[in-house]
Amino acid sequence: MRNIGQKLQETRKAKGLTVKQLEKETKIKADFIKAIEMNDWEKLPEYPVLQGFIKNIAATLRLDVNQTIALLRRDYPPKKLKVNPTPDIKNKFYWGPRSTFLTALIVIAVLVLSYLGLQYYQFTQPPTLNVIRPEQGQEVFDIDLLVEGRTDPEATLIINNQPTLVSEDGSFSTKINISSQTSEVVVEATTRSDKKTVVVREIIPVSEQ
Repeated sequence: MRNIGQKLQETRKAKGLTVKQLEKETKIKADFIKAIEMNDWEKLPEYPVLQGFIKNIAATLRLDVNQTIALLRRDYPPKKLKVNPTPDIKNKFYWGPRSTFLTALIVIAVLVLSYLGLQYYQFTQPPTLNVIRPEQGQEVFDIDLLVEGRTDPEATLIINNQPTLVSEDGSFSTKINISSQTSEVVVEATTRSDKKTVVVREIIPVSEQ
């Protein structure tokens, strides 16, 4: 039983046509014509284009076009489907419960690390200390001097070697005894990490006449 290639080749030769002459009449490249006659499907274009070539050649050779196309359908090999047994789905993004769980873990980890970092930073920094009273160079007429200000709530406070309580909001207010020889008020705030801030206020004791 002749195949499509053999039939077209035999008919072309019977009509005394060379491949080049058939190429000129059909405008189909000689390489394609040779591949069709040899049934070399790998060198030919996709089926819809190939079917157009066959119709053109059959009409030029005065063959029955329908019968020739039927031969093509019979002889044309089924297209091999490339089946990947392990589909690559790595590049496909899917948001599911696992993604939500991992994202939540990452967010929590970032928050915890940020909090710990902030705590460590605060732990290693010297405390803030703002002395409101007495003012620098203030004249003092009484042996009891009011010292007020604000520092870190957890700081230890000493004023002229006298421990002083600090309230929960960091404020402090106390009176210290001074003498005519007292020329300054030294306020020291110390954190648990032994970081210290010192503020010195010079005062002028004035004896009342």
